[in-house]
Formats: sequence, structure tokens, C-alpha cells
Amino acid sequence: MDAKICGIKNKKILNQIINHKFPPKFVGFICNYTKSTRYLNFEKLKKLVNIKKSKNIKFVSVLVRPDNSILSKIKDLNFDYYQLYDVSPKETQEIRNKYKVKIITALTIENSKDVQKFKKYKDISEIILFDSKGYEKSLRFNHKLLKNLPDNFTKMIAGNIQYNDNLDKFKEISDIIDLSGSLETQGEKDISKIDIFLRNIKKIQI
Repeated sequence: MDAKICGIKNKKILNQIINHKFPPKFVGFICNYTKSTRYLNFEKLKKLVNIKKSKNIKFVSVLVRPDNSILSKIKDLNFDYYQLYDVSPKETQEIRNKYKVKIITALTIENSKDVQKFKKYKDISEIILFDSKGYEKSLRFNHKLLKNLPDNFTKMIAGNIQYNDNLDKFKEISDIIDLSGSLETQGEKDISKIDIFLRNIKKIQI
């Protein structure tokens, strides 16, 4: 089981995360969804991701229906993956080919029909993220919907999972746990919550 921490906004927290004893494999940055309180304009984003990190830590650009403007801007930044919301399979393939980047396809889940959309993306994505509806609202969906999925692709799960939950229960349905809002106190990332989450992930890995 690996960890993803999403919605990083400042360098102090980022430094604490990437230098943690048990750092997450993935760190996400909100690049174009301006409705998000975690959104970063391009200049802030550029400064933030321009940082030395271990090759084992992957930076993820989180993009909602990205247009050519934002894709052209971020193409030379220090991103290992693009996490794409509301992008068709055809557009996903085009982005993958043009920018030579690894893809996390984010599917927002309400019912079993939503889950089955993975079939259209699993061969053009390194990872499929099963997230709740509502983007920033951290809504919950029925995780049982993910049971009995095939093992031939990498799964990530998000959506109102708490940093101090019994994360072991997600091992059967996911390879990566993605947290953002539950790691915050009064709208800012809380390093004490991050520490508990990363240590809990480490326990599962042992």
C-alpha cells in the first residue's frame, strides 16, 4: 500500500513531507481547478515544485478538463504524472502521447456504472483513481463497489477517508490511498495528521 497526499500549497509543508521518515510515493498539486481552496496559480506552482526530491517520490499535476493553455504551461515543470478528471479516453491518449507523461485517470464514483468506466482507461493509464463525486467536498462513496475488480491494473482510492481510519481495510480494494482534506486543520495541511497517516501506511506495508 502506498500513500498520496494531495493539495499541497506551501514549501514548508512540502519539505516536511518529502523529508519525512516514511514519505508518500505521490504528492499532488491542484493546477487548474480555480474553485479549489488548494489551487495554485502558475507562478506559485512553478516555485513550489522546483525542489529537489527523491526519485521515489512522484509529483502529480491534478487537472480538471485541462485545455492546451495549462498543458503547455506545465509541460516543463517537475511533474511525473498528470491526474486527469473529466477527460475522454481519446483526449487522455492524446495528452499521454503529446507530453510523454504518466497518467492517473480519476473517475468520480456514485454507482457501479461509474466504476465500470475503468475499462475504457486502464490500458492508457498507469493508475485509476476511484474518487467521490464533488471534487473538493470530500463526499463518501460505497467502497464495496470496488470489490471484485480485476488485479491487472493499479488502483487508487480517495473520498472522505480519514487519516486515522483503519487503513488496513482498504488493502483488498486499492493499492494507493489518496488524502487531502482529512489532513487539514482550519484549511491548512497539518503535519501532525500527515505524520499519523504516513506511519499508518507504513504499518500496512510491513
